[in-house]
Amino acid sequence: MKFSGALPRRLKIILASLLLAGCATAGFIGMNEDELFGKTQIFDHKLSADSHGAAYYHQEVQPILENRCVVCHGCYDAPCQLKLSSADGIMRGASKQVVYNGTRLLASEPTRLGIDATTIEEWRAKDFFPVINERNQTSAINMANSVLYRMLALKANNPLPADDILDEDDFSLGLNRPQECPTSSEMHAYEEDHPLWGMPYALPALSANEYSTLSGWIKGGAPMAASPKLPKDIQQQVDDWESFLNETDNKHRLTARYVYEHWFLASLYFADTPLFNKDSYGTANTERPRFWFKLVRSATPPGFPIKPIPTRRPYDDPQLGISGQFYYRLMPDDSSIVAKTHMPYQLSSERMEWIRSMFIEPDYEVKELPGYDTDISANPFVAFEDIPISARYRFMLEEAEYTITGFIKGPVCRGQVALNVIDDHFWVFFVEPKHLSGSSYSEFLKSQSDNLKLPGTEESATGIVTNWIKYSWLHDKYLDALNAWLIDRFPGERRQSLSMLWRGDDHNPNAALTIFRHFDSSTVVKGTVGQPPKTAWLVDYSLLERIHYLLVAEFDVFGNIGHQLNTRLYMDFLRMEGEHNFLTLLPHDERVRLANYWYRDTSERVRKHLVNYEEHVLADPAIEYKTDHPKLELFGKIQTLLKDELDNKYTLADHVLPGELSVLNRLNSVRGRAATEMPEISILTLDNMNGSSQVFTILRNSGHSNLTGLLYEENNRLPAEDYLTIVPGILGSYPSAFYRLTSFRAEEFVNAIVNMQDDDDYEKMMDRFGVRRTSERFWQNSDDIRHWYSQHDPLNAGILDYNRLENR
Repeated sequence: MKFSGALPRRLKIILASLLLAGCATAGFIGMNEDELFGKTQIFDHKLSADSHGAAYYHQEVQPILENRCVVCHGCYDAPCQLKLSSADGIMRGASKQVVYNGTRLLASEPTRLGIDATTIEEWRAKDFFPVINERNQTSAINMANSVLYRMLALKANNPLPADDILDEDDFSLGLNRPQECPTSSEMHAYEEDHPLWGMPYALPALSANEYSTLSGWIKGGAPMAASPKLPKDIQQQVDDWESFLNETDNKHRLTARYVYEHWFLASLYFADTPLFNKDSYGTANTERPRFWFKLVRSATPPGFPIKPIPTRRPYDDPQLGISGQFYYRLMPDDSSIVAKTHMPYQLSSERMEWIRSMFIEPDYEVKELPGYDTDISANPFVAFEDIPISARYRFMLEEAEYTITGFIKGPVCRGQVALNVIDDHFWVFFVEPKHLSGSSYSEFLKSQSDNLKLPGTEESATGIVTNWIKYSWLHDKYLDALNAWLIDRFPGERRQSLSMLWRGDDHNPNAALTIFRHFDSSTVVKGTVGQPPKTAWLVDYSLLERIHYLLVAEFDVFGNIGHQLNTRLYMDFLRMEGEHNFLTLLPHDERVRLANYWYRDTSERVRKHLVNYEEHVLADPAIEYKTDHPKLELFGKIQTLLKDELDNKYTLADHVLPGELSVLNRLNSVRGRAATEMPEISILTLDNMNGSSQVFTILRNSGHSNLTGLLYEENNRLPAEDYLTIVPGILGSYPSAFYRLTSFRAEEFVNAIVNMQDDDDYEKMMDRFGVRRTSERFWQNSDDIRHWYSQHDPLNAGILDYNRLENR
């Protein structure tokens, strides 16, 4: 076994002897780990933020961890739950428990970093084991007793085979691969059984300098950095917000509760950028914030160290005794920014005034605060009935991208159960708030609280058909009641028109969103991105609130199979509701035709539900159609209506020269077999003659006959309807493939994709243009893309995840 030249010869011999003897498996006869390495000594590896060691960690060590390790160890689906994105994650270590287990009958205990345990001792009690040495702190033992070091050394001594495509007999790839999570005492057996499984797993090894830096750091005891003290101006803003969120009158307390239940996943930061316009949302001119925060409920008040309350859901009873006193706090988050969970949300004085104007200044009374009984807390139409609906709707609507991103970027790092209920590409529009204002609508929703009750707190594994019928019946009752309420409020014929659409108040780009699904992950962006999609949603307050509580506030990634299936089933009805709302803007014949097309080959019970939807349409819309393609005509009318609000960030024509556009735009016409051969998400880098580069994302949108098949999505696949969409910039968090070429070869590259017929054609295309996971250029290409991302989209940029990289 080879070791870094940075180690003295004597230490090399000691360490080599320890490792080769299998000391981690008590290979020294009669000796155990305590005798070999000393007693366990758990201690905080974080040095003072202003120390030399902390500076070294930030400048030399952390960049290597982020660029080479966090790319696979950053989200809940990180192998062995090892999150290397923060000092706390490194010290917590790894676990043999699998988070994503769609078959468990009982919910598992949550293991959310920074919430469910706050000390290393608590994590050890939850069966997390160390990956850095926690015994005698000597140079040799720091390395011999470190899983992290031995994984790196295993790769250094057993690099990837020279083949372009890895042998599946040598490597276990894919999201459902069996995981090996060896402890220090099990490492010798792991090294013997899997010599090619060192880290980075199934990727090129670290460079000699990177390996030497991490080895030296581990040898020195793996010192890290504590969080820095906040600057006075940032601390003052934290104090202002904590003061506001902890006001003691009922109106403020109910407002804070509502805000928390919608912000608990947000990546909060302070800035003075004006809100709600195109220039507010992370353009290249936006400075990347240095400090980020999470909003938590704490057992300690402002001015004291934060002690998060570890409830499973944000609306659960904090269970703090008779007083029930807790406080909303802004907890600094200095972990590496991972694209999959990064949800930037700006705090400022303007934001606070915005909330005051909607929640505090209006004339209403909160006589009694709602309790935390599940029947109340899990139903937002009951818990927050005192808050005007106009405030609640505006709060979510004006930051709609963030609101809907919650169910995309929440804890669902691997979200097939939650996401196979939506199409691969669709547009979302919203109902104008003024049509939903007034006490009448609020009273109506309260009266429908039983029919609108969400299933997120249920752990039952009741039969799928039984639950579908139950949810369908409740949803039909709601539609019947809504129909009666509309007739009563709008006597005579009620005709839909484009005036029903929210126009973003003539400045807010959240007026239209695009959602792309990538099998078990998804992306939400502003604007009408890509080709006109098969489906679209029209969302009102009730639907937006239910989506948030079903898939964000209530969804429990640690829940049992019953909870997750119930969530998936209920989302069927929310999707159909959003689609049906959009269909009401079309003539009757087109509504029926599209509903039948969107739900081909579905069950009789689904068809009956769709018929019931159509029966609730009071009249054809007051929209004049002149062509034989009303849906496309409607899309055009909406885009014209919203032209001043639509974001062009992902509009290809606005980011490339005409010559490049004519070439790259051909990819948007690729359908059928050629599209099917392409990965879910591909990142293309075009290197220009002047030394600059352009980055694009190529998405495969998969066709389905319908989306009502809970456990057999593949049976509903229609590959002939697959198509590609290319957008400028980086979209998505989990790239499957990388392509890199000079710009003058773009037409050659596009031709290779357009003419693709089978796996062999794809392999040939990769041979010419791809940067495979085995390529010597892989890490340089990865670094270049991360740099481009941070330069061109600094607010939203995060570390991409490589757990879904293909091997072909």
